[in-house]
Amino acid sequence: MRLARTFECVWCTGWEERAEEHLPYFLGLPGGWEHLIFDRPRSQINAHWKLDAIDAFAGPARAVAWIDDDHDDECRTWAAGRGAPTLLVSTDPSVGVTDDHVSVLERWAQANGEH
Repeated sequence: MRLARTFECVWCTGWEERAEEHLPYFLGLPGGWEHLIFDRPRSQINAHWKLDAIDAFAGPARAVAWIDDDHDDECRTWAAGRGAPTLLVSTDPSVGVTDDHVSVLERWAQANGEH
């Protein structure tokens, strides 16, 4: 809930449009978030399967903070090569996003002028 006050939150999940139908209720989050669409079959993607959709949504100049439980080396290479501020926050799937993660994200947003 705290992140929604600072960030434009977007669902970045294979659930796509179904994310908004179910996840806010399962996770106790506000509804109304957009979702990314993953157009290309995974067999045609040379990098992490979410990167094309994130790039299409954010563009090259927009800051991105991406929370996920499946960041890999391709994600880290992508983040390091972006011209805009980019933060990857890796979570444990059995725990999810913690208060410590939220604090890191809030400090990063403040330091990068993203409020």
